[in-house]
Amino acid sequence: MPNLYNAFFQTVKIYLGLLQFILVSSVLFAQPNRLLQKDGQYIILAEQSASRVAIADIKSQSIVWEWNPAMQPDIKKEHVKWFGNMSDAKPVKKGKYILACASGGGVALIRIADKKTIFYAYAGGNTHSIELLPDGNIVSASSTGNFMRIFICNKKSRSEETQHKDFSLHDGHNLVWDEKRQLLYTVSDNQFVRYRYNHNQKNPALIAVDSLTIPGYGAHDLSWSFDHRFLWLSTSDAIFKINIPGNSIEKAEGKITRNIKSISSKSNTSPTLVVQPKESWWTDEVLDFNGNIIFKQEGLRIYKARWLM
Repeated sequence: MPNLYNAFFQTVKIYLGLLQFILVSSVLFAQPNRLLQKDGQYIILAEQSASRVAIADIKSQSIVWEWNPAMQPDIKKEHVKWFGNMSDAKPVKKGKYILACASGGGVALIRIADKKTIFYAYAGGNTHSIELLPDGNIVSASSTGNFMRIFICNKKSRSEETQHKDFSLHDGHNLVWDEKRQLLYTVSDNQFVRYRYNHNQKNPALIAVDSLTIPGYGAHDLSWSFDHRFLWLSTSDAIFKINIPGNSIEKAEGKITRNIKSISSKSNTSPTLVVQPKESWWTDEVLDFNGNIIFKQEGLRIYKARWLM
C-alpha cells in the first residue's frame, strides 16, 4: 500500500507541475496582448532604425510591442534583408493583424497577439504600400519597379514562394481598399485611379474603372478619414481630401502639410497624425496638423505612423 500511495502522490505532483507550466506559459505568451489595453491609445510605426514594425503607447511615450524580422524564427535568415527600411505598416482584420512592407521588397501579414508571421513574400521594386483584398490575396505597390503585385495566398503554398501576378502602376506609393464599394484606390503620377477587382482568388486581376486628375505631383500617402467620407492624400507640397464617392478634391488646411510621408485619423476627438521627415526621409517624432508632438523618442527613424484601431 505505501508504494501505491507514493506512486499516486508522485503522479499528482507531476500533473500539478505540468499545470503550473501551462499557466505560466500562457501568461508569458499573452503578455503582448496584456500590454495593449482596450482604452489605450496606440500607434503603429514603420520604424527604420531597427528595421521593424513597432507599436507605441502615446500615454507612456514608449514602445510596447515590436516585430523585428531579424528576431523572428518564422523568417528565414536569408530573407531578413527583404525587410530593410520598413515603408508601411497598417492595421487590418479589426486591428488584430498588421500588414507591413519594406523598401527592401518584403511584405508580411503579422498577428499582433503572438507576433506570428502569418504570411511573408518578396515583391521587390522598392515596395511602398500594401493592402489586403477580400478573398485573402495581398496586393503591394512598388515605386521603383512601377508595378502592383497580387500575391495568390492559400494554405497549400509556402508563403515565401507564393505565386503572384503583376499590374502596371507608375511610381506606386499607396493603396487603399474600399470595402463598401469593392474598389481599390491608388495614385499614379497625377492620376487618382479606381480599380475593380475580379474576386478570382486563383487568377486575380485589377481593371481600371476611371481616374481623376489631382493637383500637383509627388503623391505619397493615401489613407481613410476616420468616418470613411474621404481619403487623405499627401503630395510634395500639400495635403488633399478626395471625397468619396463624388471624387472631388479639396486642399486641406493645416500647419504641417508639406512633404508628409503618412497621414492617419482615428476619430473626431483624436488628433490626425502626420509624419514629416527631419532627416532624409525619417524622423523621431509623430505630429498633428498643428505641429504638436504626439509621440517622440530620440534615435528612432519613423517613416510612417498609423493609429491602431
